[in-house]
Amino acid sequence: MTTIYNYLSIVLQRAKNESKHFLFELLVALVLLTLPLHYRYNSSAIIILAVFTILNFKKTNFTFQKTLALPILIYFLMVLSLFWSIDFSVSLKSLSKEIALLIIPMLFIIKPIQSKIKLQKIVRYFAYGMFVYTLFYLLKALVRYAITGDSSVFFYHELVTIDTNAIYISVYIAIAFFVLYTKHSKTKVDYLILLQLLITLLLLSSKNICVVFFILLIINLFLFNKTKLKSNYFFIALSVLLLTTFLFFNKIKDRFVIELESNAAPITLNKEAQQNGLVIYNVSISRAWNANRFEDFDYFTGTSLRAYQLRIFIELMNENKTWLTGFGSNATDIKIENKQQQYNLHKGYGTFNFHNQYIQIFAEIGVFGLLILFLMLGLNLKKALQNKDFLHFSFAVLMISLFLTESFLSRQRGLVFFVLMYCIFNSKTNHNNL
Repeated sequence: MTTIYNYLSIVLQRAKNESKHFLFELLVALVLLTLPLHYRYNSSAIIILAVFTILNFKKTNFTFQKTLALPILIYFLMVLSLFWSIDFSVSLKSLSKEIALLIIPMLFIIKPIQSKIKLQKIVRYFAYGMFVYTLFYLLKALVRYAITGDSSVFFYHELVTIDTNAIYISVYIAIAFFVLYTKHSKTKVDYLILLQLLITLLLLSSKNICVVFFILLIINLFLFNKTKLKSNYFFIALSVLLLTTFLFFNKIKDRFVIELESNAAPITLNKEAQQNGLVIYNVSISRAWNANRFEDFDYFTGTSLRAYQLRIFIELMNENKTWLTGFGSNATDIKIENKQQQYNLHKGYGTFNFHNQYIQIFAEIGVFGLLILFLMLGLNLKKALQNKDFLHFSFAVLMISLFLTESFLSRQRGLVFFVLMYCIFNSKTNHNNL
């Protein structure tokens, strides 16, 4: 009993010290850790962080940084787009949703992360917090499986809910994995957590994230951490083994196979629909790019949908001569819906955005918005390489690749994560690799 009391006393004292010396970092981590929850919790965490930062403002901490001014510039472009938006009310409403582009960089200009230890605190709070989320998701899936007997509860959106979104959670988990993977002194608990994060990432089965994740592991093995080859070889071998094993699960394998099969011939039947007695045809990339008409029973895979969206983006920009200004912040939905009707797609496809952040920002606020985004991503990657910081590098590469397949900044979960991590890594610090 005395031993337990002494242990708890030590833990409590450490918690007090953490809250006293790293309260700003704790609040930053809180913003990150509320992202998988309902938006109101994340918004509340941002407000708490903002109030704390302003109340503890010191002129000696204030430092203007060009890299942190870039997301603010994007926000001001969104404000300016009100003057030419094709839907003023929608664009005006979007400014409150995109306010993180303004608020979060300002907070880091007021109070930059000035030490390696403080940066480590934030990302490790985040990593351990994401581990707790994965436990919750898997326990919930086990309960649902026990009730329904349906194995699909372990995979993709079913594991985390479609609103939370498997792709967003995959990004969080990938970064959480690399936080602990790059930790110099790992405990046995850390290794177990890494295994849990890896399994959950595979179950979420985001094709883009999984591919980039394993490429990053290989890059780390040969370029970033040559002093620990045995440890890294172990993780690479384990990852490949797990990936091979999980590809035998149809729910994961089918997400990769359908992309290949749908382009094997001009017209292919959707096997999953066929098993359910339905006749639905997969749309190939070629057909998505060239067809003048589609049918209700046509199914777009992830790749063919993005080919179609790139096609209509080019058409819309040419037809409306909006390459310079775009249509206005968040004002492209009506144009996408018009194209859905023109090409006779199923109504559901008219509700999708461009699923490509480069295209999305170009279509909304024009070429200057796209150039600023390119500059942000380029400077972010440059600093990661200069510091030889693999965690920062993995974040930079994941964002560059993810923006090709998702309008990541169109949802609060994506916008806050990107801007906050961007500011954490590009705030004026002298840190090297974690």
